Amino acid sequence: MVLMNKMFATKWRKALLLILIIGIVAAGALSFGQRALNIIETLYRQVVQKETGDVPFLGKGEKQSYSIAVPDNFTELTKLVSPTVVNIRAIKTIKMGDAFRQFRKSPFDSKDPFYDFFNRFFGQDKPKDYKQRSLGSGFIIDKQGYIVTNNHVVENTDKISVILKNEKEFDAKIVGRDINTDLALIKIETENELPVAQIGDSDAIKVGQWVVAIGSPFGLAHTVTAGIISAKGRIIGSGPYDDFIQTDASINPGNSGGPLINMKGEVVGINTMIIAGGQGIGFAIPMNLAKGIIDQLKDHGDVTRGWLGVTVQDLPEDLADYFGIKDKKGALVTDVIAGDPADRVGIELKDIIIEVNGIKIDSSRSLLKAIATISVGEIVTIKVLREGKARTFKVKIGKRPDSNKIAKREPDSRNNESGLGITTSELTDEIIERLNLNEESGIIVISVDPGSKADEAGIQINDIIKEINHKEIQSVNDYKMIIKKIDAGQTIQIFLKRINRGLLLINIEK
Repeated sequence: MVLMNKMFATKWRKALLLILIIGIVAAGALSFGQRALNIIETLYRQVVQKETGDVPFLGKGEKQSYSIAVPDNFTELTKLVSPTVVNIRAIKTIKMGDAFRQFRKSPFDSKDPFYDFFNRFFGQDKPKDYKQRSLGSGFIIDKQGYIVTNNHVVENTDKISVILKNEKEFDAKIVGRDINTDLALIKIETENELPVAQIGDSDAIKVGQWVVAIGSPFGLAHTVTAGIISAKGRIIGSGPYDDFIQTDASINPGNSGGPLINMKGEVVGINTMIIAGGQGIGFAIPMNLAKGIIDQLKDHGDVTRGWLGVTVQDLPEDLADYFGIKDKKGALVTDVIAGDPADRVGIELKDIIIEVNGIKIDSSRSLLKAIATISVGEIVTIKVLREGKARTFKVKIGKRPDSNKIAKREPDSRNNESGLGITTSELTDEIIERLNLNEESGIIVISVDPGSKADEAGIQINDIIKEINHKEIQSVNDYKMIIKKIDAGQTIQIFLKRINRGLLLINIEK
């Protein structure tokens, strides 16, 4: 019996040992399998990313999701581009005025015993000029020593120093500056061959793609930061040609003028500014916008932009409906400068510009950009919509004149008989001069009765009425006749121009 018990116990121990061994093997197999799957997935990501830049990842279930692998590092990219980036140090003289000189005069007469004492300590101090130092960055664009930076880095400076990656320092001179885009081109003289930055296509970059910024924030030369493209085409009110790339790559004071680089090591933007108090919000000038300006600065030292001779505005929904424009795209002409290119070929107020040389115009800003890149003297094809019909004009691009002639107007005539609660007047020479207008037609609102229909609809003093129900208004008499023919209860569509605002459409029930 004892022998049988020992044999039974031995068998159980062997069975338990076997189960334990099987468990260990199974666990190891599972662990190895998971590691194998992880290794396979990682390799798959790297291969697919290398080919397409996008890495598909198959998750659980039937749905398929996508993710982008984060770069391991930016070491090779930095090695490639960093030698082309320079540190810029500029010095400018700030002159102190004499605004407070009168407060430094002695209150005592020269014969007074306190005169010498006061004059010794307070009368000899003269306003002193002081040197202001600024820091910035830039990058070399050719082997002759041309360097791109921001205008605000070198503007009104007395001396500019450029420090290369190898710590060699050179004096630089300004070749040209463009205030409107905050770009500047400077040059150093050296017999040594310089590394040159590769220029990329800023139109090809996409929101969400990785970029690297290199510069000298706070004087810390060749600082590298990385981030993504947060947005494109940002308009932040810094100038007429705003079209910024927004990035969350850290840009700080001293980064201005440095390059924003794509993953190929190409410059796609020029770091320019940050929003005060906004972390991770920096802006760069697109390289495609800068190319033509840099070429002009290099060749001529300044920038000459094309001028069509019109002022334009975007097409809001109500005006698009008023003119019958279904896609609500185009640039609405609000003024045509007399004697300028557009005027000479017959472009008129209320024309809607929809194409320039076959390029679609979506807004007033897109028209401004398109015309600005065209050389003076070049003939372009402008397509407009006038009363719903397309018309084409050949326009020779020119430069904006310094002044424009103001047409004479008829004597003043007033009217407040419309029942709308407004008083109107002809556009007299005195009104035109006082308000600095450039109008060829219309009447002006000189008063609005509080609580009237016009007041509630939003009509304001100095609004210039151009049309009523699609009928042009040339005089106060035109206005009276048209209003008189509109029955009570009908809608009056008043098409007007507001100073510093543009064209508006206001609806009032008579």
